[in-house]
Amino acid sequence: MENDKVLQIIEKVRNTGKVKIGTNEVTKAIERGVAKLVVAAQDTSPKEVIMHLKPLCDEKKIPYAEVDTRQNLGRSAGIDVSTAAIAVLKEGDAKKDIEALGAPAKPAPKKEEPKKEKPAEKPKEEPKEEAKPEEKPAENKE
Repeated sequence: MENDKVLQIIEKVRNTGKVKIGTNEVTKAIERGVAKLVVAAQDTSPKEVIMHLKPLCDEKKIPYAEVDTRQNLGRSAGIDVSTAAIAVLKEGDAKKDIEALGAPAKPAPKKEEPKKEKPAEKPKEEPKEEAKPEEKPAENKE
């Protein structure tokens, strides 16, 4: 049931919001903090292709879901080929549906810590000029 619900949300977003398709695009959206929901396909092979998505989403407090096949994920995203992952950038009409998936709340903005003062730096000494050997006048050989 969860699988069908997620696919329906993606279809709704495709029609009224904005999605990014493909693992590279999804990774960028997560890192930039613009993804509202990330969905990956369980049948992705090798698993290493999408393995990093869930930990990234956890770190950025972005909801993460999985669906059964890449083919279903691609179809619901509106493309004729399969895809390993998609990211929802703008929810459109699916905002309440995404929240109902149990989306974690966005983290509160971090309070700035007081800056630690660095120890005073010693003034740099200017390099000493090297003593040049005295030049001898050229001797005239006649």
